[in-house]
Amino acid sequence: MSFIQRTDRRLLASALYVTLAIAGTVSTTLAADAGLSGQPPEPPFDQERFNKEKPERNWSLIVGAGGIYEPEYEGSGDFKVQPVPFVVFTYGEWLEIDPRGVTITAFEHNGFALAAKVGYEGGRDEDDADRLRGLGDIDFAATVGAKASYKWDGFEIYASVDQTIEGSESLIGTFGAEYQAPVSERLILGAGVEAVVANDKHMQSYFGVTAAQAARSGLPEYKAEAGLKRVNVSASAIYLLSENWLIRGEAGVGFLTGDAADSPIVEEKTQPSASLFVGYKF
Repeated sequence: MSFIQRTDRRLLASALYVTLAIAGTVSTTLAADAGLSGQPPEPPFDQERFNKEKPERNWSLIVGAGGIYEPEYEGSGDFKVQPVPFVVFTYGEWLEIDPRGVTITAFEHNGFALAAKVGYEGGRDEDDADRLRGLGDIDFAATVGAKASYKWDGFEIYASVDQTIEGSESLIGTFGAEYQAPVSERLILGAGVEAVVANDKHMQSYFGVTAAQAARSGLPEYKAEAGLKRVNVSASAIYLLSENWLIRGEAGVGFLTGDAADSPIVEEKTQPSASLFVGYKF
């Protein structure tokens, strides 16, 4: 799913900025044998000079910035506003690069698609909030994953899996459904719901408390095991200010479940968020 072009995916709370440049050159040469005639050969007919239609462009570039209002960490009861610049690039139907990473669609047929993904996990700093003191940092790390989806008449269902390399060594699965519909020529509305499951290493890294961490932080020791950790619902709107300018807003809420919800690290099980972005499409 495209980050802005399809308007139905969440923007992550990260200021990772991707800059892209594409250049290409094309040259054509023509030759004629003038030895058979005393006059220079007549130049070939150039159909392109009479073609008023512009060649169709198969790439898109959007540059913009905005902000996200969200909890200080997953499970926090306090909130922060984070500015986020972004660049979104798509090429044809198979490549997209956005602040989440790179997605390559390897197969697409009749609405069904399979894609490979390379991205990142932001980790967590114990200085992000007072309740995290003594728990240590979770390192930033790369992720690799895959996604299967099916789209039909504005509706999409999807399932994805992502493995973190180093860092928390998380294995996360996401299952969801989204719908978007144009209300007018300028306004598009969308809504979505998804469930997130995680392995033991992810749950223990973000919601567990070891004996050593308990001694440093004052929190009780806690073991978090694999399972359903969160359910998210969201609503979005995108408004085309002009042919090139657009504005996108989204509001959502996540509900922590299972061992994540019961963790002593968690202050609030309900996790609302909102974002607003302005972009320019080239």
